[in-house]
Amino acid sequence: MKQSLGANTLAQPTPVWVVGSYDATGKANMMTAAWGGICCSKPPCVTVSLRAERHSHAAIMARKAFTVSVPSQRHVAEADYVGMVSGSVADKFAVTGLTATKSDLVDAPYVEEFPLVIECRLLQTVDLGAHTQFIGEILDVKADANVLDTDGHIDLARLLPLIFAPGSSKYYGVGDVVAQAFSAGKRFSK
Repeated sequence: MKQSLGANTLAQPTPVWVVGSYDATGKANMMTAAWGGICCSKPPCVTVSLRAERHSHAAIMARKAFTVSVPSQRHVAEADYVGMVSGSVADKFAVTGLTATKSDLVDAPYVEEFPLVIECRLLQTVDLGAHTQFIGEILDVKADANVLDTDGHIDLARLLPLIFAPGSSKYYGVGDVVAQAFSAGKRFSK
């Protein structure tokens, strides 16, 4: 029998994404967000949800753009830090030693050292209550060559992304391949 955990944000797991933006002074900023994911395929879009009091919220609203940089497991300390401290009080790029790279496509920076980057133009916002959902149209996805397989696809075993477990507030890595999607279930097709 399942035990009720109540109405809570316990969907498991969530991504560990670092959202990049420029603030009102033009300073590059980044923040870790776990409330996000793919939300549309045509046009390709991602969504991230931020509280209005976050420094990045006003920046994304003003610049109409953001990036998502996906940290690898070796950058867990940096990803954790940029989610703990506000860009209004700290230069998170300077503190962590990470490099802010200006996107050629949108008015936002990304983290050079992180192996996967998604560049987004703000398409729409939705006020959800405690959070604003930012829907970003993906203009480009950039990946380091060393995280791609021989077919040019992102290989999670090479990317080594972090995932976050709401509730326990722990970071995890990804495991072994379990099955091939759109194939494992064919045994039920007659």
